[in-house]
Amino acid sequence: MTEKRFMAGNEAIAEAAIQAGCRFYFGYPITPQNEICEYMSMRLPEVGGTFLQAESEVAAIYMTFGAAGAGARVMTSSSSPGISLMQEGISYIAAAELPCVIVNMMRGGPGLGGIHPSQADYFQATKGGGHGDYHLLVLAPHTAQEAVNLTMLAFDLADKYRNPVMILGDGNMGQMMEPVEFPPPPKTEFSKKGWILDGARNRPRRLIKTLYLDPPVLEKRNLAIASKLSEAVKNEVRFESFMVDDADIVIGAYGTVARIAKTAIKILREKGVKVGLLRPISLFPFPYQQFAKVAESGKKILVVEMSLGQMVQDVQLAVCGKTKVNFYSRVGGVVPGYDEILREVEKVVKESG
Repeated sequence: MTEKRFMAGNEAIAEAAIQAGCRFYFGYPITPQNEICEYMSMRLPEVGGTFLQAESEVAAIYMTFGAAGAGARVMTSSSSPGISLMQEGISYIAAAELPCVIVNMMRGGPGLGGIHPSQADYFQATKGGGHGDYHLLVLAPHTAQEAVNLTMLAFDLADKYRNPVMILGDGNMGQMMEPVEFPPPPKTEFSKKGWILDGARNRPRRLIKTLYLDPPVLEKRNLAIASKLSEAVKNEVRFESFMVDDADIVIGAYGTVARIAKTAIKILREKGVKVGLLRPISLFPFPYQQFAKVAESGKKILVVEMSLGQMVQDVQLAVCGKTKVNFYSRVGGVVPGYDEILREVEKVVKESG
């Protein structure tokens, strides 16, 4: 058995990245993810890796671009405003089809907002964020242990699809301490990538670029990227179904809010109210089919988010009007309590008779 360690979410993500073979980290401090930078600055030199605090988030993402092009397992991290500054570089990395992992511990916005938890970066993460036709693969943990598992998975998915993968958490996830354990490190030979830029002394010249001035050539590149992402949509949907089978009402929530929803569900079940939770783990690709099945079975849906209504739009797309999608939110860094979710479920019960 592996030994359990008591760690904050940010530290758990950083250690998981190292265990997954990450040896390069570039970042710039911003609350509430500073512990990732701090931990990486301590641990990477111990394993022969490189930590570099960049002069800005813009510099950090382009350093990540360079390391990815050289075939390294590389990660950067930030929080909402910092991720916004990285968007152009993220678009370039996606266009160049380079693998990397990006962590966003969301804070309240818009603008500088505040340092408390939020989920208002959902659109930015799942719909592209930067310019052009591309998507990140987006994974949303709801416990520190899941953050470990998904971070390690993120590096494999990034290599598999040659695409950036984002771990989308929030201030609570980063600061909360829980026991975690790390699975055995993968035995993959990370350097065996036929496209990397590692010197052309004994091989044909290679080129990584994102500028294509001939429209048909650029169209072909876009279609190739879209085809690759279509494969991810087929194969990489992840979700948790919690007490959904016999539920009359299904809560849709992810991340920290899903944890709170589980507490509310247990209380409601004790009162005889049949409630369940459908939790997207992959936000892109989104579990559209799973929400569609909930609607087709006649169950009511309540989406709870720490935003003014972002993931709820994907749920509405999934159900195609086959059932009403109720919505409740807190924003600006306010975290909904389980008592608020109880109250919202009771409203749905009354409305449905």
